[in-house]
Amino acid sequence: MTKNTIKLLDVVALTVDIPEYNLWRGQVGTVVELLAESAALEVEFSDRNGRTYESLGLRKEQIMVLRFEPASPNAKAEMVTA
Repeated sequence: MTKNTIKLLDVVALTVDIPEYNLWRGQVGTVVELLAESAALEVEFSDRNGRTYESLGLRKEQIMVLRFEPASPNAKAEMVTA
């Protein structure tokens, strides 16, 4: 596993509240664009029916990638702080 790499179409969750967009820590979105040489990412938030209700650029520190399989035994845990 590459160290904290976020890729196009990764499923991510917010690690911070963004009240001006009515988005809250824990909400799940999908990375749809890599911006500024991957320093920022366009994340799309959709409802259960697949309708987008928000799409905005975020910094890597504002999100975490959700994993759907066990991590490799050789993977090292890493804490990212803003």
